[in-house]
Amino acid sequence: MKLRQPTDFLILEALEDNGRNVATNLAAHTGKSRKNINTRLPVLEDYGLVRKIGPAERSGLYEITSLGKAALVYQDQYDEVDDFEALIEGPNPGTGGDGESQASFARGEEESEDVDN
Repeated sequence: MKLRQPTDFLILEALEDNGRNVATNLAAHTGKSRKNINTRLPVLEDYGLVRKIGPAERSGLYEITSLGKAALVYQDQYDEVDDFEALIEGPNPGTGGDGESQASFARGEEESEDVDN
């Protein structure tokens, strides 16, 4: 995962702060050109950080995903780690690392509990 700084994080922040949006509005929120935003959105979608939504395939409406929210949580570590994608996806199931609960929270996952119903 190769992100462009600060543009990609600005796009993710704008989507998290303002909700689903289109490139024109994201350009206004980020101060970047619409062309730049239109170039980066499909890349962020390929990485799973945003998803295209809307009734029409060409709607151009995007929203941030739980993985995108995790990327924002770990943004300050982007330049410090070799594998940012692995960091935001969290440890493999069953390994139980220190950052697992924070990563799960950032991805919007709830802790599972064994409860008899």
